[in-house]
Amino acid sequence: MVHTAYDTTELVKGCQARIDAVASHSGKLFLGCSDCSLRIYAPSSLPTDPSSDHEIRRGSYSLERSVNSFWRRAPTAMEVSHTRDLLLSLSEWVAVHRLPSLESLVAIGKTKGANVYSWDDRRGFLSVGRQKRVIIYRLDGGREFVEVKEFSVPDMVRSMAWCGENICLGIRREYMIMNSITGALSDIFPSGRSPPLVVPLPTAELLLGKDNIGVFVDQNGKLRQEGRICWSDTPTTVVIHRPYAVARMPRHIEIRSLRAPNPLIQTVVLRDVNLLLQINNCIVAAQGNSLHGLMPVPIGAQIVQLTASGEFEEALVLCKLLPSEDSSLRASKESSIHMRYGHYLFDNGNYEEAMEQFLASQVDITYILSLYPSLILPKLAHTTVHDKAESTESSSQLSRQSSEASDEMEAGLATQAQLGELDEKETKKMNHNALMALVKYLQKRRSGIVERATVEVTDEVVSGAVHDGLSLSEPYRSKPSAKRRVQTHVSSVARETATVLDTALLQGLVLTNHVKGALDLLKGMNYCDLKICEEFLKERNQYTVLLELYKCNGMHHEALKLLNQLVEETNNELTKKFKPSMILDYLKPLCRSDPMLVLESSLYVLERCPTETIELFLSENVPADLVNSYLKQYAPNLQSTYLELMLSMSETGINPNLQNELVQLYLSEVLDWYNGLKEEQKWDEKELSPTRKKLISTLEVISGYNAENLLKRLPNDALFEERAILLGKINQHHLALSLYVHKLKSPEKAVGYCDRLYDECLNQPAKPNSNIYLTLLQIYLNPRKTAREAQRKVAPVSQMAPKPANSKLRVSRLSKKVVEIEFAEEARFSASGTDSGRSDGDMDELSEDGQSQDQEGSKGIMLNEALDLLSKRWDRINGAQALKLLPRDTKLQNLLSFLEPLLKNSSEHRRNYLVIKNLNSSENLQVKEELYKHRKAVVKIDADSMCSLCHKRMGNSAFAIYPNGKTLVHFVCYRDSQRIKSGRSGSQSRRL
Repeated sequence: MVHTAYDTTELVKGCQARIDAVASHSGKLFLGCSDCSLRIYAPSSLPTDPSSDHEIRRGSYSLERSVNSFWRRAPTAMEVSHTRDLLLSLSEWVAVHRLPSLESLVAIGKTKGANVYSWDDRRGFLSVGRQKRVIIYRLDGGREFVEVKEFSVPDMVRSMAWCGENICLGIRREYMIMNSITGALSDIFPSGRSPPLVVPLPTAELLLGKDNIGVFVDQNGKLRQEGRICWSDTPTTVVIHRPYAVARMPRHIEIRSLRAPNPLIQTVVLRDVNLLLQINNCIVAAQGNSLHGLMPVPIGAQIVQLTASGEFEEALVLCKLLPSEDSSLRASKESSIHMRYGHYLFDNGNYEEAMEQFLASQVDITYILSLYPSLILPKLAHTTVHDKAESTESSSQLSRQSSEASDEMEAGLATQAQLGELDEKETKKMNHNALMALVKYLQKRRSGIVERATVEVTDEVVSGAVHDGLSLSEPYRSKPSAKRRVQTHVSSVARETATVLDTALLQGLVLTNHVKGALDLLKGMNYCDLKICEEFLKERNQYTVLLELYKCNGMHHEALKLLNQLVEETNNELTKKFKPSMILDYLKPLCRSDPMLVLESSLYVLERCPTETIELFLSENVPADLVNSYLKQYAPNLQSTYLELMLSMSETGINPNLQNELVQLYLSEVLDWYNGLKEEQKWDEKELSPTRKKLISTLEVISGYNAENLLKRLPNDALFEERAILLGKINQHHLALSLYVHKLKSPEKAVGYCDRLYDECLNQPAKPNSNIYLTLLQIYLNPRKTAREAQRKVAPVSQMAPKPANSKLRVSRLSKKVVEIEFAEEARFSASGTDSGRSDGDMDELSEDGQSQDQEGSKGIMLNEALDLLSKRWDRINGAQALKLLPRDTKLQNLLSFLEPLLKNSSEHRRNYLVIKNLNSSENLQVKEELYKHRKAVVKIDADSMCSLCHKRMGNSAFAIYPNGKTLVHFVCYRDSQRIKSGRSGSQSRRL
């Protein structure tokens, strides 16, 4: 990398003596010559710009003034303090003169024999190296130097420079850092074979020479990581003129960049230069009796040179140095360089670096996407590329104002754009690395573009709401305004850009096999073009991404249709990963927003995984009535499964209609099963199928069904247990127990029935607590009486249903049928037999032929079951009533298990009651005794006793005493106070 950073011009020619020191003030050159004279040179031409009076200008300088014998000895160094208008020089000692009059202010005598000094113009500190001493002075009042510190050093100081609060010293072949306050020295590193060279940087850091290498260190002497400058030879002097470092070599002047890796910028051939230093805006080099100036080439021209030679990074660094007032020019140049650099990197396969440059150029994304012709993009209503071209053209005009080379840059860009249209380039640019770089670029640009699009949408929604409000308030508003609002909605530049970006990003993610990234893009807020992305994903069989595309656009019908197809096509390798569970996962979030769509789309999974589908309906609270009616129409075999799961989750979570529906389903299936077995003559009442077990259990657990309607469906000669449960639900407990005892022959179930009813009465105090065990005992002991009671109670049961016109006939028929059902087996008993089950309460009951029931047979009595019931449930049965029901010939020994605990319990209760009675009597006596004590209280009334209410003397008036025994009142006052209290309480009660 070589370009012209400085132009060389001869400022002073033919000076009468060798130039040993140079300084500048007010645009004039001060030359310290070897003959101890000071010569002042002024420019030959007047400046055209008054603001550049202090700058060194191109062209020759002429002698304006010469002061002979200005020093006693030829000066070795000289500089000007522009902030204080002082001239500092070192010859025999350090001398200070006032400018521009050259009045001598001070000559520091203690510095006589000094060989080096360093001036800190910001703080006004001067450090001087003399022999093995370092002396620090402070400028006081602008006319006098006050000595601050003096420190001794190991040897003579060869080089010196301030670095913040410290001073860097070059002593012998070593570099040291001295603390200006304490004088403490710390070694840095040796300088090598060359003399030490300390060069201060504008950032208070240092550049230290080591042979032909310049090393960067901070103000504490620690090495920096930026690197080092490798010169072509060992420099004698180095001058820092940002962004370059200029070194004086024996045969030439070398210019290198300060930015790593510090490439060579320019070489100026000037032999035997004895002095090199920076003065204001340029670098001057003294060559014998001549003075040459290295005038910096304008930054804009250097940028053009670097860009043309492909040194884009250096050109961008120089852009930062453009004046702040040319910010627009700087921005346009930087954008143009970034674009040029990006194209260069892109064509050379450095795609990620190229995208970084495109990102820095802030170019429109459509321009970058034009580099990828294979990507399908939506057509834009606004040609953003054209708008960008116009801005690029205006930027080019600004660039041409500074340099003609900008035209070459634009021509180069056009040429590269044409090359990008070639087919070979297209294939190259669509490879994996290029697409990955594009994806990263679009992801970085996306947040800002999507945010602007979202803001635009929000503004349109707000404006639309305002417009609607105005339309309501102004019914005669003209139509063109509404039309203009619609046009504003269509012409959305930000949304169009976001659509282009997201569409391209989705394609890039899919082409680079970043399916997860594509899914994440679609799951969030996105502006992907539906039609383009749909065709693109179908061509590449990216069904997972396509499903998410449908989902984010609310196209659930299309998504579920595609998902069903993919699940059915299990032979295809691409679709093997699609399972029915994916349909359930898709339907889950739709259960609350669109339950009908969920039901319509669930037929496939209902057939293959019914349990999971029904659990989905239940977990997401899909309306149960809706699900039930849908299953009833399209999947009746799953209706009972759905209702069963609902019931298992919560007994109260299923409404009565659905409870009745479930029981009806069970009963229909049981009746079909019963009819089939009956036709085959294989029916057994004790046989329980799985569905019948469910029916019985459901009838016992739930209570929301209609028992009367279910009783009508039951056959007369079967399903007695179901009938018993239903009769119990309508409080026909006698009939229910009769079925358990006489038809089912199951006393255990009858006792269990009584236990359940007893527990319900205990848990529900409001429920009438009839002793159901006595009813069962009566069924055991008096079957004939139970038959007559059953016949009397059949009519009320039948009347619960709607009565037709011939209700009397039907009631009689129903009563007759019930009697036949309940007591069909009793027909085998003889009418002339004696009935040993007669109790004392039945003595007056006679049969129709005038004979007592004692003459009936005793085969129908279930005495053993009755005794077993009494022994097991003695604590729940009224003993006296139970004994009345027992036959007279019952042996007392058989009643031992019943009477023994009953009598014990009765005796215990009697004893407890006696104890309680005695305790109450004792407490009553104690209360009476306490009352008598209080009644014996003595109250003394004398002439000074006062009424507590009227505060008058008691005198001979009737009085009353309050229960505390101390408060005395007139009886009249007490009576009046009681009347007042009663009147207040009455008024309050009326208000309430």
